[in-house]
Amino acid sequence: MIERCHGDTRPQAGPRARTAIVLAAAALLAATGAAFLPGTASAGTTLGASAAEKGRYFGTAVAGFKLSDSAYTTILNREFNMVTAENEMKIDATEPQQNQFSYGAADQIVNHARSRGMSVRGHTLAWHSQQPGWMQNMSGSALRQAMLNHVTQVATHFRGQVVAWDVVNEAFADGSSGGRRDSNLQRTGNDWIEAAFRAADAADPNAKLCYNDYNTDNWTHAKTQGVYNMVRDFKSRGVPIDCVGFQSHFNNDSPYVSNYRTTLSSFAALGVDVQITELDIQGASAATYRSVVEDCLAVARCNGITVWGIRDSDSWRASQTPLLFNSNGSKKPAYDAVLAALNNGTTPPTTAPPTTNPPTTAPPTTAPPTTAPPTTPPPGSGCTATLQDSTRWGDRFNSLVTVSGASNWTVVVAVTPPQKVSNTWNGSPSWDSSGNVMTMRSNGSGNVFGFTTMANGNWSRPQVRSCTAS
Repeated sequence: MIERCHGDTRPQAGPRARTAIVLAAAALLAATGAAFLPGTASAGTTLGASAAEKGRYFGTAVAGFKLSDSAYTTILNREFNMVTAENEMKIDATEPQQNQFSYGAADQIVNHARSRGMSVRGHTLAWHSQQPGWMQNMSGSALRQAMLNHVTQVATHFRGQVVAWDVVNEAFADGSSGGRRDSNLQRTGNDWIEAAFRAADAADPNAKLCYNDYNTDNWTHAKTQGVYNMVRDFKSRGVPIDCVGFQSHFNNDSPYVSNYRTTLSSFAALGVDVQITELDIQGASAATYRSVVEDCLAVARCNGITVWGIRDSDSWRASQTPLLFNSNGSKKPAYDAVLAALNNGTTPPTTAPPTTNPPTTAPPTTAPPTTAPPTTPPPGSGCTATLQDSTRWGDRFNSLVTVSGASNWTVVVAVTPPQKVSNTWNGSPSWDSSGNVMTMRSNGSGNVFGFTTMANGNWSRPQVRSCTAS
């Protein structure tokens, strides 16, 4: 790729320009109902169909292991016209060992979506988190080259199948600095984000290339301004960036703000698309969901919304009931509010950003938790075992199991291949011939035992099959 001086623009015949033509045509088809329609839904009756009428998409995060759940896929296939893999395209899933790539779980999601007329967003190529162990142990130029190789290989594998990539995820720090997050990738040099985008552009010139982050919703926050300044710099120098993703995980600690539309329109005015990429709202306030949709529709370059899960039980923060469907699959008032907003909305011209410089200091913010709430499986004979997620690393995670109703017990737990249990505590384990089903017996250490599971690219939760008093 040819370097250009500050302020130069890229030639109109370049890959990004070709992409703009293709995407403009897609948007036109979507607006006429000729594309992006999930299944055979009539416009105005489902989220995806209604969004398509406005030339937009309405998507959801999908976990591959849930595609065998018919209630889950019924809603997925009916309502959405864009899919993001929840974990299956992340670094630890796609390259569990260096230069040994694993695409099976991601391919399953991509094939499910595309065979039903849905588009796919790729998430994510370069990130400080969920790195496999081999990458966590690297640094300097070796890490830089490994990161670029990962970007190239994965983007090449999915070329032509993914309409947009979150090339870099969560690279800016929370708090008042407005600067980069300290990470092993950042320590390879401040140009690592640019290098990742250029590698992704070379590997898949027809996919939109996005920067994605959380706690960037408030226009006055330093983190928001830090990302804005980076995007402005990239655009001025011809770095191939097409879009910015706003995760928009709204909760009591990070609430929806009235200047959210200003944030979207200000970034859009830089010449990038804006996308709401991981939306969930604590308590699923219908009014807030409606406001978010209306804000997107008010910005011409806000071309889509993705909610981070389908039913509340599918959410990574299920206890906050943040999604559009109850755990039983029924529609919530928030669903009706979103559908109404999509059906009533219009698409005015892009709003210009404020003409005055916003404040650049932000209150301290914290990242959302990364563990799911506990779940309780059906009891066995004479006791109950409840599994709860615990600590998670880039290549493995811990689980805790609490037994009630018996002091001498036997609990059977299964992990999903190619997962393997690598460590246990507070119990006496044994395994079946497959190595995937563990029988844990009490050993006098109490009624709570734990174990570590090597993900090996599969982050589905272990399942308690039975609890028996002995």
